[in-house]
Amino acid sequence: MDTFENSINAAFLFLSKRLKHPCDTGIILGSGLGSLLQEMKLIQEFPYAEIPHFPISTVEGHSGKLILGELEGKMVLAMSGRFHFYENYGMKAVTFPLRVLRTLGVEKLVITNAAGGLNPDFQAGDLMLIEDIISLFPDNPLRGKNLGDYGPRFPDMSESLDSEWMKLALDEAVDLRIDLKKGIYAGVPGPKLETKAEVRFLRIIGADAVGMSTVPEIIIARHMGLKTIAFSVITNESIPKVRKEFTHADVVEVADRAGKQLALLVKRIL
Repeated sequence: MDTFENSINAAFLFLSKRLKHPCDTGIILGSGLGSLLQEMKLIQEFPYAEIPHFPISTVEGHSGKLILGELEGKMVLAMSGRFHFYENYGMKAVTFPLRVLRTLGVEKLVITNAAGGLNPDFQAGDLMLIEDIISLFPDNPLRGKNLGDYGPRFPDMSESLDSEWMKLALDEAVDLRIDLKKGIYAGVPGPKLETKAEVRFLRIIGADAVGMSTVPEIIIARHMGLKTIAFSVITNESIPKVRKEFTHADVVEVADRAGKQLALLVKRIL
């Protein structure tokens, strides 16, 4: 067993001895999207710093805890805080927690993020169901030795997100009177917002939203055969109609407001 697999196993052993309930559903909470935690009955919390080999989240709006809770009668493991390439973590570290969750028995995954809107029909505060992804990262979390116990050397990414779950999300959004957009998410390294030229480029290649996360997570989730659905909260227009400097604090504030609708939708899906 190599060092990376040893690290996964050490984190698994730490958590498996302490978790009070088995769990087959994981949730990744993006910047400002803690509203879902308010809907959960919290059972246990594990600060990332206490879990062997877990990275530490350094981004405002990411609390850095793995939380076991009950949501709609189901046990879920929620990552309150994720890891990013721009934090100087390698792709294996960025996706390490998902390897651990899968080892713990997680089979279904809900991913959320805060993203910049590229589609001119989108406005700040909209919710977008991610239909597909474009990776513009300079690395891939599957590079190197394949972990054959988790998945194949060359996973098929043509259907990286679960079509059954996506249809359910769209149906439930109609019932909840939520205007759920659909679109393609482009993942970029960061840590900066896009230039005007980059926005034009991203639109030309087909992206509707852009962010600095999620793509590595979807790749690893697909590699491991997880039933996965992903949502973006559109927190800003990449070319705003009114010129203003946009900050990360603005992202968190908009995501916090829109996150309440997303929390309702995720509860329905579960």
